[in-house]
Amino acid sequence: MSALIGYSRLLVAAATLLTLAACSTTDIAEVEEPAVPPMTGQTNDPAPGFENVVAGSEQDFILNVGRRTYFTQDSSTLDPIAKTTLDKQAIWLNSNPQWQVKLQGFADDSGSASQMARLSQTRADTVMTYLVSRGVDANRMWAKGYGNDREVRDCTSRSCKVQNRRVVSNLRTQRDSL
Repeated sequence: MSALIGYSRLLVAAATLLTLAACSTTDIAEVEEPAVPPMTGQTNDPAPGFENVVAGSEQDFILNVGRRTYFTQDSSTLDPIAKTTLDKQAIWLNSNPQWQVKLQGFADDSGSASQMARLSQTRADTVMTYLVSRGVDANRMWAKGYGNDREVRDCTSRSCKVQNRRVVSNLRTQRDSL
């Protein structure tokens, strides 16, 4: 009798598995989630979730070009990394003339408020001058220094403070106030 019960349970389990295997949610999944483009293993493969970023959009600029330029302490000099970022911005901006750019300069708290305000303005002006030298029309840009009023992080470590020494290139469809 126990062999018959064991055999019956095995048949019920097999029937259940066959029934479940016959069910398919492929049609539902295709409606709920877009197909993911195949990854080729190349450096320029789109990051998952960003496959639909429109070329020439603000998202394209932020994700594929970069909008932040960093500086060393108490300096407005562009280092090679900053120039590389700005070269990419210039190429993108020259290819997308519908955008205007507000260049916002910032500083850390390594000096007086007035010194940091001047330095942040100088940084923004330096970025603007560099972009103009790369063919971006000066009439499409304006620069404003904010000193250390808008810190990314309030901190004391050197690696943290560098985040505050920056110029952010913000795209605009029309000129706004400084």
